[in-house]
Amino acid sequence: MQPSWNQRYEEDGYAYGTQPNDFLREQAHRLQGPVLSLAEGEGRNGVFLAGKGLAVTGIDSSDVGLRKARALAHARGVSLETVVADLGHHDLGQARYGAVVAIYAHFPREFRRGLHARVREALRPGGLHLLEAYTPAQTERPTGGPRDPDLCITLDSLREDFPDFEVLIGREVERPVIEGRYHTGLASVVQWVARKPAAG
Repeated sequence: MQPSWNQRYEEDGYAYGTQPNDFLREQAHRLQGPVLSLAEGEGRNGVFLAGKGLAVTGIDSSDVGLRKARALAHARGVSLETVVADLGHHDLGQARYGAVVAIYAHFPREFRRGLHARVREALRPGGLHLLEAYTPAQTERPTGGPRDPDLCITLDSLREDFPDFEVLIGREVERPVIEGRYHTGLASVVQWVARKPAAG
């Protein structure tokens, strides 16, 4: 069962910490703004990117999480735009972003297909899609993530959803993920950076 995100984010402190995801930190040099961060939650990733001088919009269904994201941005002295919206229906725009980031944004496969179609449209030509998420193998681990394999992401499914993108990084790996109270140990993840074709 997926958590109630407002309920989770109402807990004291930051559920997944205040430091960025390791894969995002490693690959941030590739990104150009403006950046759209999907399922931004409490702001750790968007605030990090804003600290790199990028214009960042964080979108999430949880107003509680995004309130904490704005507080974190204020504390770090950076600007973060936030949008409370249902990613199942929200219009992400056309050729609007230099990068779209999704860190542990887990949705059912059919939902994700529609979202990824809108991500393709929202990226500018040459823009990057960066993602890290749990694979179905993670459901056997007690170290965080969804219990339902349908909410997890495989490399093959990403290739299906972005068939014309140039894959710069595409791999399924095991790595330690230590991010707050809910990501705590060896994990099975997919890591992905792919470029939208240039215009023409």
